[in-house]
Amino acid sequence: MSQLVVTGNTKLIGEIRASGSKNSVLPILAATVMIEEPVVIKNVPELKDVETMISILQQIGKVVTFKDETVTVKPGEVLIGSVPYELVRKMRASFNVIGPLAMICGWARVGKPGGCNIGQRPVDFHLKGLEAFGFKISEEHGDVLAMIPSEFKKEIIYTLPFPSVGATEQLMTTASLMSGTHVIIENAAREPEITDLQGFLNSCGARVSGASTPTIEVYGVSNLHGCDYSVIPDRIEAGTYLLGALTTKGDITIKGARYDHIISLISVLEEMGAGVEKGNDFVRGFWKGPLKPVTVSSEPYPGFPTDLQPLLTSVLTTVEGTSILEENVFENRFGYVDELNRMGAKIKVSSRQAFIVGVHRLSGAEVVAPDIRAGAALVMAGLAADGETIINNVTHIFRGYERFQEKLSRLGAKIAYYDDR
Repeated sequence: MSQLVVTGNTKLIGEIRASGSKNSVLPILAATVMIEEPVVIKNVPELKDVETMISILQQIGKVVTFKDETVTVKPGEVLIGSVPYELVRKMRASFNVIGPLAMICGWARVGKPGGCNIGQRPVDFHLKGLEAFGFKISEEHGDVLAMIPSEFKKEIIYTLPFPSVGATEQLMTTASLMSGTHVIIENAAREPEITDLQGFLNSCGARVSGASTPTIEVYGVSNLHGCDYSVIPDRIEAGTYLLGALTTKGDITIKGARYDHIISLISVLEEMGAGVEKGNDFVRGFWKGPLKPVTVSSEPYPGFPTDLQPLLTSVLTTVEGTSILEENVFENRFGYVDELNRMGAKIKVSSRQAFIVGVHRLSGAEVVAPDIRAGAALVMAGLAADGETIINNVTHIFRGYERFQEKLSRLGAKIAYYDDR
């Protein structure tokens, strides 16, 4: 099992540059399935999940290169409509190819996806939306088969049961190539990554509007053309390091971060009494004295992001008083709490709430990372704790954070990686 070993009593201090957004580039790469001209995507982070999506594109027949933060996707000789489960099982975002692939091939077969075990994230929202578009959906042997209708309706209005990011991306991308059809998606996700996907699709000739609002409108076109596009910086990565600065009583500046994408986080930091500074091309977070306990609920954007909830928990473990975190997106998001309690934290979970009583200090221990964000939270907690902390199963972390060890080392961390060979 892969490990990160960190030395505690470390303040993270310094400056790093924000990486491109993982959650933007994955649906953009999935959308390239429908584009039969070269596409150049810039500011792409070097991550395991990006490598997996590139492998999927190559497997179905695309010609893909990745160098110097730039991915180039070109059409191959033949496009194959089937994606092997061995690739799909590695991450949930891989399912975003089913609609685009069916639009080009007439059908697509994709295995039900895997990813982090943070609760039920059924692809039902994707499939019900595609069915509302007229797709015929069937399931067999663990795979989902999608077939396009002989003709799409001229007008389709679909309301998502929940503002699912993945389903919103799937439906707006697929609809963009439904020529002659006007699609309205209600209760759509509003995340910045949705806006970025809209920007990419429109750069390729799509007619999509409404991103960042609950209603997205798409007028389908007959074909999409190639483009050069640069993805937005990763707001979750930026939030991770800002919270890491507070966990370790440090001072971190993130160049290239978008302040307007993390306003809900900044509001919580200011409520706690943390130091926050912003500029045209940076966000700075720093510890300026004892923090105050808070009550925070995770919500779909523009609410507090569920992906930062474990990192906020790490901060609050040593904040005097009782803090309450409520999880309203994924029911199993608190799977890391037992690991923090092994380090001396006092956290009790009841249903979807975690009650955190601040302790004077954490102590290093051997723990296991259950998912990407929890793994990063355990690393930050280990850097603040007394002694040495060993975090196992850290392959998760490298799915979501580019050059994680390198960036932490630049900020003063003593951190060593050991693979599982």
